[in-house]
Formats: sequence, C-alpha cells, structure tokens
Amino acid sequence: MTTLESAPAPRHQGVETEDSLLLPLDELLEAAAHGATIGEEQSAVLVGVDGSRLSDICSVAAQLRNQGKGTTVTFSPKVFIPLTRLCRDFCGYCTFRQDPSAAAGNLFMTPEEVLDVARAGQSLGCTEALFTLGERPEQRYPEAKDWLEHRGFSTTLEYVAHVCKLVAEETQMLPHANPGTMSRREMALLQPYNPSMGLMLESTSQNLYERGGPHEFAPSKRPRVRLRTIEIAGELRVPFTTGILIGIGESRQERIDALLAIRRLHATFGHVQEVIIQNFRAKPETPMASSPHAEAEELLWTVAVARLLLGPDMNVQVPPNLSADDYEIYLDAGINDWGGVSPLTIDFVNPEAPWPGLNQLRDRTAAKGFELKPRLPIYPEYINAPDTWVPEPIRATVAALSDSDGYVQGGIQRYAGN
Repeated sequence: MTTLESAPAPRHQGVETEDSLLLPLDELLEAAAHGATIGEEQSAVLVGVDGSRLSDICSVAAQLRNQGKGTTVTFSPKVFIPLTRLCRDFCGYCTFRQDPSAAAGNLFMTPEEVLDVARAGQSLGCTEALFTLGERPEQRYPEAKDWLEHRGFSTTLEYVAHVCKLVAEETQMLPHANPGTMSRREMALLQPYNPSMGLMLESTSQNLYERGGPHEFAPSKRPRVRLRTIEIAGELRVPFTTGILIGIGESRQERIDALLAIRRLHATFGHVQEVIIQNFRAKPETPMASSPHAEAEELLWTVAVARLLLGPDMNVQVPPNLSADDYEIYLDAGINDWGGVSPLTIDFVNPEAPWPGLNQLRDRTAAKGFELKPRLPIYPEYINAPDTWVPEPIRATVAALSDSDGYVQGGIQRYAGN
C-alpha cells in the first residue's frame, strides 16, 4: 500500500480549480479511496474540514468500509459485569467509580454473583461477559485491600483472573476483561481465559491531565501507560479493543494523534481488533456536569477520520446507546460495529443511556442497507487466522459458539423475540 507522503495522489476528473490544481482535501480523499495510506503529516489536512465538506469525507470513509467489510454490521450480545466500582482514579466525567462508603459494603461482586449474571446472560443467548471495573482500588482504599486479602488475593487483577477462569469453565460465556492498565505479568495471567481484552486509550492529549483537566487526578489515564498496555497486548498476541473518547477538551488534531498512535501499534503487532469512537455525555454531580455533550457533527467527523486513517480492514464502532435518536447515521461515516448490547444488564458506565432493543437495532441497520450479525468478543478474522489467536483453554468454547465464518452460531435468529 502506498503512502501519501511518498507517492503522488491520483488525479480525479472534475475537481480541478481554475489553476488546474487539486485542493489538498480532494487529493487526500482521492488517494485514500484508491488504497493509499494517509501519512501522519498529510492527516493534518483533515483538521480543517467544516460542515460543507463533512459529507465528502464520510462518503469516502463509507466507501472504504464497504471495501473491507461489505454489508455486514456486527454487535456482541453481552452481559455487563461491574466487578468493582472502587477506583484509585478520579476522572472529571465519571459516575461509575465509588468510594467504599458509597458502595455500602458491596466492594466487589462475589464469584457467586458473577456466575449468576453470566448464567442469566447465557440463557438469553449472550456470549460475552464484559468485566469492567475501577483501576487498582487496593492502592487507595484499605477496605479493598482487606477484602481481597481475606479471600486470598493480593491485587484486584488477581481476582479478575480468578473470576474470568470461573466464567470460562462454568458457563459457555467468553470473558472480555477491561480492568485498566496492566503489566505484562498481569495480562499474561488473564490471557488464558480471555479471547480478547480491552482498554480505551481515550486520548493522547497532555492538556487533559494538566491542572484543571479531567484526568488531573487519574494517573492511569496518562497516555504513556495506556499505550504501553496496548503494546503489551500486541507482544502477547491478545486481540485488543481500544478507542478514543471525544468532547472532553481535546482538539481535533489530538484525536488524530491518538488514532495514529493506535495505528502505529497495530501496524507492528496486528492485534487491534476494534477501535471505538465514543462521544462524551455530561453527567450530573461530576466536575464536568455543565460541559456540553459532544456534538453529532464532531462525532461524524471523528468516525470518518478514524476510518480514513485506519483503513478498510479495521473494525470501527460507535456505541448506539450514546446516540439513541439517530445512531444509524454513523453507518454513513464508515462504522461496521455497534459493540456490546445487552438484553439483561444496563450500561453501568452510562446508566442513563439504555441499550437499543435488538429488533430496533436490526431494523435501523437494515434501513441503511446492512445485515446485522452477532459476533463473539473476539472478531472473526482472529478466530479464523492461520496462526491462532485463541488461547488453548477456551478454544473448544469459541469453536462451539462460532459458525464457519467466525460469527455467532445461529445468527440473528438466535435472538428472535428478544
């Protein structure tokens, strides 16, 4: 694949100006549509795209999606397991975290509670057990450290590994752990029972963790440590989900910088299975409660730019529950996945935003000309890769749950009536 910074862009009839020169954006889009990778310097052209050209970048982004993904749009039928809401970090927009007094004694879900949720999800046809939790609460709260030690664990991540193993062995659900930043040893501990893992990069902007920024009191949100976690996943061959959060004070160029950082890691290891473009939603009783929601136009721009930078083969997701009124418009900007959708559990990170019903999701997707298919927490291309990415302890489960193309066995009919 050529790169725009090393090869001339092809000329496109009908867009020359009076002096017979193409506009920089037109050159960029024409070359991208013909398979050229947008170079890091050239990507700056995208920053200035305004409303009058938004449809142009969306059109090329959708074209690239069609080249790589055809007319299939996926989702993962899941249950959300908030293993603990205690967290050492304080982010300016988060209502998920709690301190021990607010948790009212329920510092962690017990193994029995975890299995109850997983089994209930399995009975509804779900295949993903999404573990989301606060970052290393034992480092801030003695209560968390005592709870863990009383049960034989020295860290939260050791406990995560334990319950992931339980779910993998006691149910037909596949764990997908999002436990925050991880060392190589910690990720290796989780790997045997997680076909994939995830960590939102969110941003590479330094401004966000400076004084007054939303990440000022969140050491685990430093880009360096989050990028290192994503890098470790590549070194260990863990299919990995990451993404960016838009509208929290970052600039367009900083969004591009974050997407390029993801692209560089994926180019090295081939392990980034999915990139989420998530829009900020202000929540009451947070430092950012009075901040405006991320605008739809900015989300459209970011989605289209993500597809242009990441290419036709990347899986690009927008969460439908965070844009409930019109989420289908992001299909026009190049996405091919809706992420996890649950028939059982709420989105504990965004509790004000209910999941769409499956019939609605299918119908809105179909209205745009796409077929909705359920997938596992590991994408088909990683299931079907010649050199397997699936850990040996869960290969039989993955094989039993997936069809010959790597999607969930039984397809959308599996959920008829849900």
